[in-house]
Order: sequence, then structure tokens, then C-alpha cells
Amino acid sequence: MRFLFLESFYGGSHRDFAQGLAAHSRHDIHMMTLPARFWKWRMRGAALHFARTIDDPSSFDGIITTGLMSLSDFTALCGGRRPPTLVYFHENQLTYPLTPGERMDLQFGFTDITTALCADRILFNSQFHFDQFFTTLPGFIDRMPEFKPRWAVEAIRNKAGVLHPGCHFEAAHLEPASLPQGPPLIIWNHRWEFDKNPEAFFDALDQVDRMGIDFRLSLLGENYQVAPKAFLKAKSRFGEKMAHYGYAKSRDDYVDWLRKGFVAVSTANQENFGIAMVEAMRHGCLPLLPHRLAYPEILPKEFHADFLYRSQDDLVHKLAGMLRHPDRFSGHRPVLSDMMARHAWSAVIDRYDQELELLASNLSQQGEIDVEPEGELQGKNRSGHGCISDQLGNLRGRTVRQGVPGNRVELYQPG
Repeated sequence: MRFLFLESFYGGSHRDFAQGLAAHSRHDIHMMTLPARFWKWRMRGAALHFARTIDDPSSFDGIITTGLMSLSDFTALCGGRRPPTLVYFHENQLTYPLTPGERMDLQFGFTDITTALCADRILFNSQFHFDQFFTTLPGFIDRMPEFKPRWAVEAIRNKAGVLHPGCHFEAAHLEPASLPQGPPLIIWNHRWEFDKNPEAFFDALDQVDRMGIDFRLSLLGENYQVAPKAFLKAKSRFGEKMAHYGYAKSRDDYVDWLRKGFVAVSTANQENFGIAMVEAMRHGCLPLLPHRLAYPEILPKEFHADFLYRSQDDLVHKLAGMLRHPDRFSGHRPVLSDMMARHAWSAVIDRYDQELELLASNLSQQGEIDVEPEGELQGKNRSGHGCISDQLGNLRGRTVRQGVPGNRVELYQPG
């Protein structure tokens, strides 16, 4: 089958997801993208660009896109030629935290709503994200002064599900590297932006340092603009401990730093899945994560007591304990690494391909699905529907064209 992937913000987790899906799918996925900048303008205007750039959208069996494009605008501009469309929500504008001093622009939230209503199938990247969206949506709609479309909540929920993104590593057993000699290495591998709450991270490091506990520090992660002041201050404050400062030059360099790391820390205020932490654990880092957001979902329950913290003081306490006694915790490294293998693209791609086949076969609107999903990786949505990707029984008696042997990825990106 042939699918078109429209990505209006081709960077970070959006880029990684699109590349991974296209590279691993048994279907023929063409990509059209725009650079990862000016996200607000992308939500407002990407549909106009794509509608004029695509020769014939109806020549594809389906379209895949993400939340940073107005699907309702694109649908209208296609003039009835738009094939079935799946929307993958990495984030949503109803719940995304605002920068300090920023006021919420309600139009972006309504763009999410109309995009979801126009989609044939919706996938969220975690159960946490799914639940947060549908908990917030009724109150958001009730902000309207009159003629409130409360019906939209169930209309969207009835075609929504959860499917974790794939990650760029192999599913085969991976033995963590031996830790280097010297003080333990602390890893930060998140975006250098306000929603990752770097101030809380550096405050914890400052308190641990004042306790006389030695460590080294590697600050990885992408920075789309000028480095935030917190990082500039940290460069000066922890200069002698700084093993690396800035975005890794290559994927291999990035993985090499993770394999050297002892503990990877998150202080995020916004995280709907946590690819950075999954990658860190896969390559041998121990995690230290807030007991909120999607982290309790991706970290196996048997590790919650050791590696989830509930307050800033708890973060400092647990980090200090891990750095003082690394031998007490190092035995968990290979266990966590093996557990994270379930997020490899090779482990999840069948579910995505099944979603695409059902999308193209118009099964996403055939009513309630009552087959239990396989395994524990993906749950049911809150309406009781299983994820469409787990419902192969619904394909019986129907003809689904097979994928094109040998994937071909066509990438078009202006500018």
C-alpha cells in the first residue's frame, strides 16, 4: 500500500517518528515535510502549502499526519480527494504548558479539535496523554459562551487509541557497557527548553555538590534557539565537572555518551512519552524521573520505588543516594535495558502496519471492536475500544493489498 506522511514540523520526536515509521513499515511511505521552526505558523499555514504541493492525494491509500497541521483546512482544500487519514498526537495544544508570561491562544486548541474530528483514526503516544486530553477537553469546550459542541468529546474518543512510538535501537539483547572509572556521569538528554524544567535539575545538582558528592555531567539534547540562561549558568557553575556541553555531533556520539552514563535525570513539566529516557535506559543509564506525566507508564512498576521521585527534596535525596552508592543500583542496568527493548521499532512496527491497513480498508469506522489487545504495551481507550492495530480478526473476509516489497522513502523538504 502507498501512504503519504505529511509532517509540518520535521524535527525532534516528530522527525524521529516519521523516519522510523517510513524505514520499518512494510508499506510504501512517501514523506513531505517542512522544517522544524515557527510551530504556530505551521499549525495555521502548513495545510495551504501541502494542498498546493501534492499533485493528487487520492492516489495514496491513506495519509498520516501529526497534530501540528490543521487537517480540517487540508480536507477542505483537497476538494473531496483526501484519502482516509490517521493523526498521531505527539502533543496537544489543550494541555501543553505555556511559557512564562504567555497567554493561551484558544484557536490552537480548537485546531486540535477540528483536526481530530476530521481524522478517520487518532493515535496518542501514551495512555497518560490520551487520558489528559480527554480529561481536559470537556472543560475547554465549556469555555465557549454558547452553542457548546459537547458531542465532540465522544465523537473524537470513539476513534482514538494509544500506540507508543518506536525507538531507534535494535530489539536484540544489548549488554550495557562497563562504567568508566571515576565519578559517576549524570546525563541530561532533553531539549533545552522551559517545559523540561532545567532549573530544577541544576538546583538538584547544586545541592548534591554542596554535600561533597563528586560527579561528572554531560549536557546533551537539542536546542532550537539561544541557549537558555540556566544552561549558561550551569556551564560556569559546573565547568570542572562538565564532560560534554551541547548537542551531540552524531547519533553514534549520542549513544556513546549514554553508554558512559550512570544516571539520566528528568525534571520535565511536559512529557507525553519520554523517548529520551527510554533511549537512556536502553543504553545502560539508570533513570531518575518525576512521579508524574508519562513516566510511571514507561518505567516498569517494580522500579517505581527506586527511580521515581515525588518532590524536589526527594529528587535530591535519591540522586545523592545513587551517586554515593552506585554499586547498590548498577545491577538494574541490564534488566532495564532488556525491558526497554519492547519499544524498538522492530517490536512495534506490526501494530503500526495493521493500523495503516485498517485505515485504508475503512475499518476504523466499522463500529465497536471487541477483541482484546495483545500484550500489555498498549491499553484500551477509555470508551472500552481496543486499539485498532490489535484487531486483525476484523480483516477476515476482506481484501487488503500487500505492501510494496522494498520500502521506498521519498523526502521532500523546502528550505
